[in-house]
Amino acid sequence: MSEAYIVGAAMIPMAKHRESSYSGLAIPAVLNALKSAGVAPKEVDAVVCGHAFGGMLTGQRIVKEMGIGAVPVTNVDNACSGGATALHLAWKDVQAGRHDIVLVIGVDKLTQFGGGTLPLVTEDPEVQQGMVMPALYAMRARRYLHERGVGIDTLAGVSVKARRHGARNPYAQFRSEVTTEEVLASRPICDPLTLLQCCPTGDGAAAVLVVSEAARKRLGRPAVRIAASILHSGQATAGFRDMLRPEISYHSAADAYEAAGFGPQDLDLVELHDAFSIAELVYYEALGLCEPGGSAAFLNAGRSTYGGDVVVNPSGGLLSKGHPVGASGVAQAVEVYWQLTGQAGERQVPDAKRGLSHVTGGGIAGLDHGACTVHCFERV
Repeated sequence: MSEAYIVGAAMIPMAKHRESSYSGLAIPAVLNALKSAGVAPKEVDAVVCGHAFGGMLTGQRIVKEMGIGAVPVTNVDNACSGGATALHLAWKDVQAGRHDIVLVIGVDKLTQFGGGTLPLVTEDPEVQQGMVMPALYAMRARRYLHERGVGIDTLAGVSVKARRHGARNPYAQFRSEVTTEEVLASRPICDPLTLLQCCPTGDGAAAVLVVSEAARKRLGRPAVRIAASILHSGQATAGFRDMLRPEISYHSAADAYEAAGFGPQDLDLVELHDAFSIAELVYYEALGLCEPGGSAAFLNAGRSTYGGDVVVNPSGGLLSKGHPVGASGVAQAVEVYWQLTGQAGERQVPDAKRGLSHVTGGGIAGLDHGACTVHCFERV
């Protein structure tokens, strides 16, 4: 089995690009990723494109504009985990020796829906009862406050940290810092969550090049090894579900650490799925960054920011950088690549050697999530 590496990465600023097509969003990211890797379009052996709402043949519509044709192009829909799943498939192909250079694209355009919550599958019985994503995470937040005996200021603290990190990121949709008071005073969305505790609607694209050991040596560019790539789907459970213990993330993280050969104590940074403020607190525990029940103290002690144990979401996360669904998993990989190769500018984590990305996707009745993808990365 060949090792797989990322040797080039790029994204566009996440924002409301209402006038852009899917191709218009993705092409700048792809061209800049190719340039940073020193790869010509004709050298690409395969393409994997993750998205949720791009329609048929999204990947083909993008790469044809750059003269990439004839090679296999695979389109992936795995809800919020689509981009990360595309990276997983590229990793599998390079590891298996099928391809030397695979282009991974993540792209989505959420402004096409005009605002509001994202459309879910109406045949799902929980969706029929009103279980949209803000409602689900608000239920988690309410349970968290009840079980852990903490106040709503802890939830707001996640958003404060996200905005502080995002203020250093030129690719973030929101680049202004906020206070706890501003977070709590923002418009109510679903009690106890307010507007600034929810990821924004926006558009974006990101791209990376996944290459073999031979291609890495030939290209001679800064590289990051993909030490582990884990994809799990949810397990249907009838009746009670513990909303503070997302089994899919616990299991995915455990498998990733075993495959990578290092654990949470070895990580310098993590990009995790903070679609809502409560999610970050729950995922601290699921990813083993702190002990079960210790997430509030972990946040409040500054252990998840610069100068702490591990920098969580140095990009600003989904709360600040934005969450164009299918693009997010690839954008996470771009951020980790930049951090591990010393290209993160003002938000650079000092001497970063190892990182992890985590993204979950989709609400389905009986599952805590439909898909979860965890990647571990190591500086070469």
